[in-house]
Amino acid sequence: MGIAPMAGMTDSAFRRLVKRQGSCGLVVSEMVSSEALVRGIGRSLEYLEFTQEERPVSIQIFGGDPARMAAAAQVVESRGADIVDVNMGCPVPKIAKHQAGCSLMREPAHAAAIVAAMVKAVKIPVTVKMRAGWDDARVNAPELARMVEAAGASAVAVHGRTAAQAYRGLADWDLIARVASAVTIPVFGCGDLVEPGEVVGRLRDTPVAGVLAGRGILRNPWLFAQAADLMAGRPPRAVTAEDRKRFLLEYIDLLVREAPGAPAAAGSLAGEWSPGSSEWSPGSSEWSPGSSEWSPGSSDPGSPPE
Repeated sequence: MGIAPMAGMTDSAFRRLVKRQGSCGLVVSEMVSSEALVRGIGRSLEYLEFTQEERPVSIQIFGGDPARMAAAAQVVESRGADIVDVNMGCPVPKIAKHQAGCSLMREPAHAAAIVAAMVKAVKIPVTVKMRAGWDDARVNAPELARMVEAAGASAVAVHGRTAAQAYRGLADWDLIARVASAVTIPVFGCGDLVEPGEVVGRLRDTPVAGVLAGRGILRNPWLFAQAADLMAGRPPRAVTAEDRKRFLLEYIDLLVREAPGAPAAAGSLAGEWSPGSSEWSPGSSEWSPGSSEWSPGSSDPGSPPE
């Protein structure tokens, strides 16, 4: 069970806190532009930051040029990441129009060439996250999975919706099962994993190696721990309002403490709050909710989760 990549959402602070709830294996970063990484543009390198607590860590990159993607993969590897992942699932037009994201599914030979160039350039595993296809007329995930496997990909993750669907309708887990049956490398399924029972059911009934949850883990950071409880024959652990408060405050605390330029002696938000209390104080005058000094950031601020 792992965290799916979500632009503006799956930063290091969030990944660490989900890990601390238990039963989360792989974490995947926010997507970052290969071009920005190679050229060192803006804050791109910040999206490669992670802690040892988060391992194994996959860094997801997007782009359409094989040479640039290979060079970006080398940057990712140099930063110590465990895996580099190729985004072939983002349906957002401003990504897809640049021969990146899910538009690569319309050019499977080119997509496979990107993977081959990356595999040749780095020693760490290269993986791919894709969708079912571009639209209902072009559902080609099984074929593309076979092609990227032949190009050297170590695993694939499949979101069971097309780019045209975006997040409408239901994820097609029968299609995900066909992908898993079409290749010998591990396949991870994504889509509509909101309740612990849904996670358990997909792991039990679908021939996948694992699952990645996106919006479900945002709503419930205890999702994997509760699923693990069910798989062990225990009732899923209860999550109280106090648990949610503490998670939120610890998240803000990490963001404040680790923001660029944050004072070394910044106070702890979580430290100023105790269960049962309706009062809390940031503990530092350096930050306020409306301050421009802090932002979770995103390599693609306008993009929804993949």
